[in-house]
Amino acid sequence: MSRKMPEIPSASLADIAFMLLIFFLVTTTMDVDSGLRRRLPQWVDKEQEDENDINERNIFVVLVNKNNDLLVEGDYERIDNLRERAKEFMENPFDDVNLPEKEPKEIPYFGEVMVTKGVISLRNDLDTQYGTYLAVQNELVAAINELRDELAMRKWGKPYSNLDSEQQGAVREIYPQKISEAEPKGKI
Repeated sequence: MSRKMPEIPSASLADIAFMLLIFFLVTTTMDVDSGLRRRLPQWVDKEQEDENDINERNIFVVLVNKNNDLLVEGDYERIDNLRERAKEFMENPFDDVNLPEKEPKEIPYFGEVMVTKGVISLRNDLDTQYGTYLAVQNELVAAINELRDELAMRKWGKPYSNLDSEQQGAVREIYPQKISEAEPKGKI
């Protein structure tokens, strides 16, 4: 006669599986892509478009082609030099006629200050590598952040990130982050 195998108790197996499921749901984190922080421009009607034309002098043109070559104001440039060129453009310390115009503006904590009308225009080719695009973006944002830090250090003796929100707002008015990202083109 054959011997009968003892049964394994499985009454609590569903409970154990449920507990493991709860454990892994609670302890697992989900990564969320944060993307690039950019504020989109306001919608402009066709009639208002002519009023908002920007003088070419006030536009800092940055192009990245499909070979990941960087062209700044029509000249080939290394990414390492982009930050300094962007800072010089946005600051325009000597009121150079080739750099952007400035307009007087009343700003809290600073009084009447000459504020740049400069805009950085970034355009890339459809085949530009994502890493190159991000490197260029980082350099442009870093240029503005450095200008803000330098101004905060001169005025209050501490970096921009340590200022209160009103002080940060005043510094942002002097050095706004005006980066216009044009739609990628097929070939630049």
